[in-house]
Amino acid sequence: MIGMEDEMANAKVKKGSSIAAQGTKTASRKKTATKRAKTASRKETGSRKRTATKPAGANVAKATSGRQIVRAVKESANVTYVGMDVHKKAINVAVLFPGTTRPAEWSLANEPKALKRLARRLEREAPGEVRCCYEAGPCGYAVQRQIHTDSSITCEVVAPSLIPMKPGERIKTDRRDAKKLAELLRMGMLTEVQAPTSQDESVRDLCRCREDAKEDLMRARHRLAKLLLRRGLVFNGGKNWSGKHKQWLKSLEFEHAADRVVFDDYCQAIELVEERLRRLDHEMAAAATKEPYARPVAWLRCFRGIDTITALTIVAELHDFSRFDSPRALMSYLGLVPREHSSGDRTRRGSITKTGNGHVRRILVEAAWHYRHKPAVGVGLRARRKGQPISVIAIADRAQLRLHKRYWRLTEGRGMLKTKAVTAIARELAGFIWAALYPVAPATAA
Repeated sequence: MIGMEDEMANAKVKKGSSIAAQGTKTASRKKTATKRAKTASRKETGSRKRTATKPAGANVAKATSGRQIVRAVKESANVTYVGMDVHKKAINVAVLFPGTTRPAEWSLANEPKALKRLARRLEREAPGEVRCCYEAGPCGYAVQRQIHTDSSITCEVVAPSLIPMKPGERIKTDRRDAKKLAELLRMGMLTEVQAPTSQDESVRDLCRCREDAKEDLMRARHRLAKLLLRRGLVFNGGKNWSGKHKQWLKSLEFEHAADRVVFDDYCQAIELVEERLRRLDHEMAAAATKEPYARPVAWLRCFRGIDTITALTIVAELHDFSRFDSPRALMSYLGLVPREHSSGDRTRRGSITKTGNGHVRRILVEAAWHYRHKPAVGVGLRARRKGQPISVIAIADRAQLRLHKRYWRLTEGRGMLKTKAVTAIARELAGFIWAALYPVAPATAA
């Protein structure tokens, strides 16, 4: 009996402990549920506050930008992209129609009739807009102008130096180049070249023809000078190619007849090139007085170190100053900014990039040498400024004062080489030229 009572007492104790454990678990569950409810209420309150503080137009702006992206995708989805690898005799064509990844490829002769047939075919087979491109090169802008004349197709001439290149590519063919241009044009990774008009291109070629004549004159003079040096004949009466030097050349005598023949031939070559230069200078002076070059050339002639030849070269080579939004853009285009290779906390800058238009960069460096002299307005500069806008003259005066001061600060103050200092002056001179020629109406004439 006693054993049975003990067992019953133990069972009651176990039952009581299990009931207590169940009560503890229930209480803990209730506490957890309460905490979750409080957390959810806090989150809901915070989201309401954030929604209340958010601007009313934020969601509208997101929706608008989303619609714009969708619209842009839809518009680009209906465009046909054409890449052309243009050569002297043939053109390789790669066409990416909307919704396709493999281009249609063929080749044609680089002739006006073939280009006209190409334009008609693209307009007939393409479901929407057609955009084509080819690299700038020796073929110039003739293909672009003919396509624009024969059709409504958009044709771009792209900069070959800015085309993305894969480091691992080791195969290059005309077909691959055309396909690559079409694919990169679709992705928007090509940089278009600002094409000049036919008139701008003709005047630009006139300026470059004069540069070629100057190089030919230098070579012809060097040949004659080195011939005389080999014969031990050296002029010590002043500068070469001056009046005295030319009189000295006429008085020379040679022992052998062959030397006289070579000497006369070199002298004749120099005279012919000098005559070419005089004729080209006359043609450039005449072109500088015609529209649309008369006004910008006259404005640039207000600067020290810039006369008709230099001014016309700048205007003809750049041909549209509205495409440069700032002076830095013009300096970068001319390759007058320093190159840079920086990463993290390290900053490394080197020499100028020398990219872009080298013709304008060269003549700006030549003009920059004039600013090492003390600021002054001579007789010739005063005559060139007569009747020109006051605003342009003021810019030219500020340039003369600032650039002279900066040149001597760089050379004397910092000990910089004169050639490097002149390059820095040429960079700032490009900024002053931009300020004078950027399409803003000037003040009244002086």
